[in-house]
Amino acid sequence: MRLLRYIVRKGGAVITMDRAYGLLQDSLPAGVDLALAQSKLMSQRIETPSWGYGDSGTRFQVFKQPGAARDVFEKLEDAAEVHRMTGITPSVALHIPWDKVEDYQDVMDYAHGLGLTIGAINPNLFQEPEYKLGSVCHPDPSVRKMAIDHLLECVEIMHSTGSKILSLWLADGTNYPGQDDFRSRKRRLEEAMEMVYAALASDERLLIEYKFFEPAFYHTDIADWGMATLLAMKLGPKAQTLVDLGHHPLGTNIEHIVAYLIDEGKLGGFHFNSKKYADDDLTTGAINPYELFLIYNELVAGEADPGSNLDVVYMIDQSHNVKPKVAAMIQSVEQIQMAYAKALLVDRKGLADAQEQGDIIGAETILRAAYDRDVTPLLVRVRKQLGVPANPLEAHRRSGYMAKVVKARS
Repeated sequence: MRLLRYIVRKGGAVITMDRAYGLLQDSLPAGVDLALAQSKLMSQRIETPSWGYGDSGTRFQVFKQPGAARDVFEKLEDAAEVHRMTGITPSVALHIPWDKVEDYQDVMDYAHGLGLTIGAINPNLFQEPEYKLGSVCHPDPSVRKMAIDHLLECVEIMHSTGSKILSLWLADGTNYPGQDDFRSRKRRLEEAMEMVYAALASDERLLIEYKFFEPAFYHTDIADWGMATLLAMKLGPKAQTLVDLGHHPLGTNIEHIVAYLIDEGKLGGFHFNSKKYADDDLTTGAINPYELFLIYNELVAGEADPGSNLDVVYMIDQSHNVKPKVAAMIQSVEQIQMAYAKALLVDRKGLADAQEQGDIIGAETILRAAYDRDVTPLLVRVRKQLGVPANPLEAHRRSGYMAKVVKARS
């Protein structure tokens, strides 16, 4: 695809993108509203992570990249480039202490000058030596206090930056049977979370993430979505569950979890990425884009349900160690945008009818038809209205942005 023209294989004809949009509209089943899909895509928002712009690596090595952001201000500059190219990434999540500064007003002012806002604040409860046996679940009260103090510090940073989300992932767990008492650790966790929850303002939320293993390999204190959701329910309405696509055993039906959380009113946010084996943190859509579509299919169904009252924060959380940072982020945003577009074009009435009639093949065919549909004309029109390039990744790669920042940051 070129930026302004669209190639149709039938007869080798070349038609305008407007004509391709018309053909897409003509091909849709009755009842699928292309204008509504376009409107929803215009309002789609994806939050990018500050840590996705700096150098990162595996447990074995950190791979340095020329021009990678070195501090929070350079991370914001790169995030602004992603937003310039895509038009749907106006907020940036911060990680504390990686993005810690003396004056957060400076960060806010710099972000606003770039057309950005500060998104979720992510505490770090895994890198200090004191946390070897856990943070808020640690058997030593002094270590638990250190961890709780850090969480409360992050709540204060929320207040200073205008953030409304505290995004919490705990590395706490044990590596060997008998290392600690499960129930005691659960009670310590609940006690700590009650203190943090009480510090939140009425319009702020605590999103609780989970992970079934790593860095603890015998048990993890918040091991799955059920534990996270039970804790959120105990805390109250300001606490919800955060789904990270990589934090599940292989074969887990994530779209089922998403549907369940929507129905319980406890789906608070996503960390988008891809996995092949475990928590690989690969770029979103790289491994199983059909799974991403099926997740968005449940989200679109939830949006259409007046009783669901969805308020979901969509965030990217990936560690693209060998891909160029900014380009990989744009690539991920495009994949998320595409999955949403396809899910918006599902024949909902036809799907419901097929389900009621027990027409298994018919129902699956409807989903596959939406997934296989080329939504390029729709996305190009949305981007045109947003005032961004029709092909964001190609535009970025041609822009000279990375050459400029490599020179400035060398």
